[in-house]
Amino acid sequence: MPTSPGSSATPDRQPQDADERAAWRARVQALASAADGIRQASDQWDAVSDSYCDEDGWPVDETGYADGKVARDATAWEHVETFLAHGPEVLAGVRAATQPADYMDGPISADLLRLRGIDSVLERAGEIRREWDQVIALMEGSMPGSRELYEERAREIRNSEGWHYADELSYSGAALARAADHLTDRIGVNQSAHTGRVQAALARSTSGRHDASAASPSASAASEPPAVRRSR
Repeated sequence: MPTSPGSSATPDRQPQDADERAAWRARVQALASAADGIRQASDQWDAVSDSYCDEDGWPVDETGYADGKVARDATAWEHVETFLAHGPEVLAGVRAATQPADYMDGPISADLLRLRGIDSVLERAGEIRREWDQVIALMEGSMPGSRELYEERAREIRNSEGWHYADELSYSGAALARAADHLTDRIGVNQSAHTGRVQAALARSTSGRHDASAASPSASAASEPPAVRRSR
């Protein structure tokens, strides 16, 4: 039924909640796809990297080996950009929506523990992108005729430096996406209180501090990423 301007805003809250949750799901899906994309790039490289090396692990086809790593790093960095675009906000939302019981014993308790250190990973990846932006700004107008050559090399360096953080995000970022997906139904509920918690959590996530999670207990050794990660 139609509502008058002076009536309760509760009926209007549901569509807003639905829109907010739809946007949340889109961001979460983007992060899940990015983590999966990094894993695929790593797995594809691991499947062929040994073919470029001798029995002792030393490259015998240095060109093929180098080109393979360049391709892997370039693919991974594209997905890192997705984490830089959506990761801090989703991380803040997760921290604002979680409750103490979620950390103790629940379907996302292990994933919440895996978020330990993700702040510093996102921070360092962001620094690499800012350094890249500065390099490109310096190249603007200063290298006519040769910029393309130098820019390509600078891009390879950026991607190579970013690989370590991409590899970390393939695990901690996947945990973030799973936790965020589980918490979807809490997004948009009690919005006034939720907004305040999100803002506070977002400030913690982007403050530059290397504290893994102000809300979570210390992770145990069992929460470390699996030992199967071997990409060289």
